[in-house]
Amino acid sequence: MAVRAEHPCWGGRKIARRLADLGETEVPAASTVTAILRRHAVALGSTGAAGPFRRFERSSPNELWQMDFKGHVALARGRCHPLTVLDDCSRFNLCLAACGDEQGLTVQGHLRTTFRRYGLPHWIITDNGSPWGDGPQTPYTPLGVWLMRLGIGISHSRPYHPQTLGKDERFHRTLKAELLAGPPFDSLAHCQQTFDRWRVIYNCERPHQALDMAVPASRYRPSGRAFPETLPPIDYAPDHLVRRVQQQGWISFKGTAFKLPKAFAGYPVGLVPRTTDGTWSVIFASRCIARIDLRNGTAKTVTHVSEHL
Repeated sequence: MAVRAEHPCWGGRKIARRLADLGETEVPAASTVTAILRRHAVALGSTGAAGPFRRFERSSPNELWQMDFKGHVALARGRCHPLTVLDDCSRFNLCLAACGDEQGLTVQGHLRTTFRRYGLPHWIITDNGSPWGDGPQTPYTPLGVWLMRLGIGISHSRPYHPQTLGKDERFHRTLKAELLAGPPFDSLAHCQQTFDRWRVIYNCERPHQALDMAVPASRYRPSGRAFPETLPPIDYAPDHLVRRVQQQGWISFKGTAFKLPKAFAGYPVGLVPRTTDGTWSVIFASRCIARIDLRNGTAKTVTHVSEHL
């Protein structure tokens, strides 16, 4: 009952596992803990089993991070926009930041702090909204370009399919139930202090059902890819034809102007021929961002990359 009082949203399985983790020698079964809670007239959530499903997850930490905003939360004055970053394999929460807005520079600042602490992931998946995308048809923004320069792959969820970011969405449900359902926070600073305390509980104390009741911290390890304080130069192989992207995203190639996403304005891109005669790939920092077809003078910009690539 003391554990339940400290964590009012936890049920029998989590409490039983937490008691074991605390070193209790005679821990009752989870069903017994549930019966004790009911005997003390403690309200419990639904325990109905969901239908069969397939869970997709990466096999190692830092292969894929999921990132999103948890809507907005009312403060005594103003709003807080919680930024969340979750490791796909371990469910470890890497970033829980109380932001005053949802701007790209704000996200970039918190990602710098996260990268310095945990290293770089191989891939990050987000939704299609700002600041990581400008809608399903324009997935590249300055924030995404910065991530690509760090050697991080960036993907976007399928439009109108929030389940693609299912682990982070589930984290948002837990965050709302255990932390955000109470009275408004006084300020962003008060909100961040509360976030920091709860984040330790989530990562290191709260048993996670999807991890066989282990805690996320037991499955996570930092990345071996250190964050570079200075961005590496953008170099291309000798067989690449290099063009600098002009304002609004235009490049000139083979006497024709082609439109690329304007987020690449000011940067060099490399063009290499594809296997089909007359078609070329446009490369930025080792990733193909567009395809050019000289046979009809049009450019086809990559608009979506599967999260599983």
